Amino acid sequence: MSTIPQKPSSAFVLASWAALLAGITAYLVGLWNAGMPLSEKGYYFTVLMYGLFAAVSLQKSVRDHLEGVPVTPIYFGLSWSSVALTITLLAVGLWNASLLLSEKGFYAMAFVLAMFAAVTVQKNTRDLAISGGEASEPGERFRWPTPSSTTATD
Repeated sequence: MSTIPQKPSSAFVLASWAALLAGITAYLVGLWNAGMPLSEKGYYFTVLMYGLFAAVSLQKSVRDHLEGVPVTPIYFGLSWSSVALTITLLAVGLWNASLLLSEKGFYAMAFVLAMFAAVTVQKNTRDLAISGGEASEPGERFRWPTPSSTTATD
């Protein structure tokens, strides 16, 4: 795909960031106030962090694939598997938790909001970088050197 994506509006970018912060904050405030052991809180925190990473990784690999950027099948599969695994881990954890049904729903909804918003924020960041907006991708200093760009400095 060689078309340049349209620059997202400032309102959409702000709404995406607000949704991400709202989802993460709600989830973490719920964990902070929960009357569960610290190990259980750590489990739910780890599921959230892993889920956010997995969602962003999946969005990037899907977008790279659509734009013709090579994505290895193993990474593509791991991205999908990671998203499925985080959702499964949260579902199993909530199913077995001794929480009220309303609390379980609260964690599930905050998790889904944070995951969706993470994908949207990553998409906006990439669209802004490609369309010449405020955000930018890492410069050449962050890229792996290619055989043609390396020089001997002995």
